[in-house]
Amino acid sequence: MRFKTPICFLFSVVFQAAFSQSAVNNFLKPSDTLNIKRKNTVFVSEAILASVSLVGLNQLWYADYPKSSFHFINDNSEWLQMDKVGHFFSSYQIGTAGGEMLRWSGGNKQKQLVYGAGLGFVFLTAVEVLDGFSSQWGASIGDVVANASGTALYVSQELIWNEQRIKPKFSFHTTQYSNYRPDVLGSTLTEQILKDYNGQTYWLSTNIYSFSKGSKIPKWLNIAIGYGAEGMISGNEEKNALNLTPKPERFRQFYLSLDVDLTKLKQNLIF
Repeated sequence: MRFKTPICFLFSVVFQAAFSQSAVNNFLKPSDTLNIKRKNTVFVSEAILASVSLVGLNQLWYADYPKSSFHFINDNSEWLQMDKVGHFFSSYQIGTAGGEMLRWSGGNKQKQLVYGAGLGFVFLTAVEVLDGFSSQWGASIGDVVANASGTALYVSQELIWNEQRIKPKFSFHTTQYSNYRPDVLGSTLTEQILKDYNGQTYWLSTNIYSFSKGSKIPKWLNIAIGYGAEGMISGNEEKNALNLTPKPERFRQFYLSLDVDLTKLKQNLIF
């Protein structure tokens, strides 16, 4: 299945932007005790955003294709698993936002992890249900596993360390491949960022200081491992040529880089 990046990514960005901490906005400061008004605001906002996103996705993505009985497909070999990594990333980001929203409302740790962090998995599972009833696609066990893994990364770190020491990140560079299939890989820069797997790179960025607290290692210094893939005109290799000469060669890429955790920089820095 081709990952529905635009809607899912937008869903994550809206949550992150609406509830990220700000030094100049006391409204975003988490409550020390449960604030019923804030909690209700969180639940209503989640319900509205999730419903609007799913309805919009259904109209924009599925409406033009016939329905079918619910079914599964095995798409684990497609796009060199870049779509699966995208599911993992989005599930983590939406779950993180959900957990932070409940922390903002003063909810206890258990509620943050169950109702907040589970938001990403529940939302993306709902997307899989839509896939399952579409004749064009189908629900994917691989997608569900990736969704669960993204949620598990957030929850496990909160349970073990009470903080997020390892964070998924995303970067993008333009490629030539979108020129061959702009309808699939994007015709504008914005569409390419969301659709062109060839230009996407997903990272796991680890904060070094958090594993050696008390050391002289800068608190903001991270080391990141990245994964990407190129040469993909379609999901399957046998459909990848599209009568092109020479035939694009599909290949994976792995990266190692230093990184900066901006949340660990002093708040008095001006950007």
